[in-house]
Amino acid sequence: MEATLLGTAGPEGLPIPDCPCAACALAVGAGGRAPSAVLVDGVVLLDLTPGVALAAARAGRGLAGLRLVLLSHPHDGPAVEIPAGLPAPTRVPDGQRLTLITGHKVRAVPMDAPGTGYAVESPDGLRLLYVPPGCSPAGLDGSDEPPYHLVLLDAVGRPDALARLRAAGAVTRTTDVVAVHVGHDAPPQPELGRRLAAYGARAVPDGTTLVVGDYHAVPDVPRRTLVLGGARSGKSAEAERRLAAFPDVLYVATGGTREGDADWADRVALHRERRPVGWRTLETRDLLPLLADASGPPVLIDCLALWLTGVLDAANAWDDDVWRNGGARRVRARAAELAAAWRATRRTAVAVSNEVGSGVVPATPAGRRFRDELGRLNAAMAAESDHVLLVTAGLPLPLR
Repeated sequence: MEATLLGTAGPEGLPIPDCPCAACALAVGAGGRAPSAVLVDGVVLLDLTPGVALAAARAGRGLAGLRLVLLSHPHDGPAVEIPAGLPAPTRVPDGQRLTLITGHKVRAVPMDAPGTGYAVESPDGLRLLYVPPGCSPAGLDGSDEPPYHLVLLDAVGRPDALARLRAAGAVTRTTDVVAVHVGHDAPPQPELGRRLAAYGARAVPDGTTLVVGDYHAVPDVPRRTLVLGGARSGKSAEAERRLAAFPDVLYVATGGTREGDADWADRVALHRERRPVGWRTLETRDLLPLLADASGPPVLIDCLALWLTGVLDAANAWDDDVWRNGGARRVRARAAELAAAWRATRRTAVAVSNEVGSGVVPATPAGRRFRDELGRLNAAMAAESDHVLLVTAGLPLPLR
C-alpha cells in the first residue's frame, strides 16, 4: 500500500495568507505546505483540499481511479469545488465500515473532538490510520486489532493522541508515525524534525509517497536527553514536551517540599498542572535504582540542581572545613555514581538541570562551590547523553 501526501499542513495551509507571524514568514519555499490530503493507492482520497488534482499531478499521481473521497473535518460538505470525474465527497458516520471493489477496507474512527478519523486496510492487510487536526482517537480500549503500520496525525498539536495510541497497542516501535496538519504553531525545521524524533515521529515534504510497511525511516527516540537552561528559560516545559507522546511517564521531582514557602508551593503546583494526566509523580533523590530499572516507563528527572543541593546538604558540604576534610570527595563520588548510572540506563530518560555558570560570580564560597560542582555534574551528564539541549528564552538549541 502506498500513501501519497498531497499536503501536510493544517486546514489553512502554511504559510497562512496575510498572517504576520514569524512561523509563517519562515514557511517559504521548501518550508511551505498545502492543507493535508492523502491519496491511498490511487483509490481512496482522505480530505478534499484546494488544488488537489494539481498536487496529485505534481506528485506523479492521477485521480482517475478514485473510488472514495472521505472528509474528516467537521462540516457538511467540501470547502472547495469538486474536480470533474471525482466521486462525491462524504463523511462516514463513526464506526461504519466500507469495503471497496478493489479490496480496500475503510472504517470511520470516532474522535475526542469534532472530526472523523479513518482506518484504511489494503487487500494484503497493511493498515494506516488518518487522524484529523486537533483530534485524538476516542474509546481506545486495547482491542484485539493489530497495530497500524502507518499513522498520520497532528503530532505537534496533539502528542497525547500518540501517547493514547501507544498505550492501546495501536502504535508500536515498528509503526511509522508521520506528522500532518502542521500549522504555524509548529516550530520550523530543523527543530520540527528534532521534536518529532523525540516522539518517535517524523515530518515529510508535500508530495512524498510513503510505502506502508516500510519501517526504515522510523526515527530512534533518544535514550538519554539532558535539557539545560537558566531560570525561567522554559527548560522544564521543553523536557516535558520531549516525552509528551508517551504514556505512563514517571516524573521524578527532586526538590521535595519546603514548609512555609508559598512561592515554592506555587511553583510546584504550576509544574503539576502542566503535566499530562497519565503521568505519575515520585518525589525522591534516590535516582540510581530508577535508572537501573530497565523495565520501567520513560522517566523525567527535574532537576539535577536540586538533586545536587540535597547531596551537599547530606554531606554538610556547605561548610568550608567539612568541604576540605572529605566533603568534596563524598559529593564528587555521588556525582560520579549518578553519571555512571545515567550512562548505563536502558530506559528512556530526560533530565533537567540549571545552567548557572554564565552569570555573576557568586559572592560566597558556598555559592561558588555549588556553581562549580553543578557545572562539573552537567558536563559529566552531557558526556553520557545521546541528546543535549540548551534552552534560552524558550528556544531549544541543540548542543548534541
